[in-house]
Amino acid sequence: MSDDPAVWRERRRDAAQEKARAMDELRRADSAIAARAIAEFVAEAGRRGLEPEPLRARGYDGRSTYRTPLRGWYLRKNRSVAVGTDGLFYVLSAPGGLTARLRGVSPEPSDPPRVLGAGGRDGESIDITDALALVLNQVSPPEPNG
Repeated sequence: MSDDPAVWRERRRDAAQEKARAMDELRRADSAIAARAIAEFVAEAGRRGLEPEPLRARGYDGRSTYRTPLRGWYLRKNRSVAVGTDGLFYVLSAPGGLTARLRGVSPEPSDPPRVLGAGGRDGESIDITDALALVLNQVSPPEPNG
């Protein structure tokens, strides 16, 4: 083993780059799994007649909300993330301000995580498939006619 600091730094840099590549690959794979679950959810929501609602984005201050052109289903009680009727995942936060108040905001879709709230406080993370199932199960069956 070499005692040369330059060799050591190069090995550490290579190891860090390899770890970053592996983490990125894992994130992409998890996102693909989540995207498939979302596509299945949107199809099932349509079959069940689960009506989407207008989605609103919350300002960074946490108090103000802003209109969006989106319709879909919220995945968290705090309404911070949602699935649109387009089958895409949205983080519903916006910088806000007067223009946002007047015109609304247009959140960009994000790569969906496999776990919502990962790395948060205990009890705040949930697998996206479980969150989607909770939304589907909030619907009561239609009343029989007659």
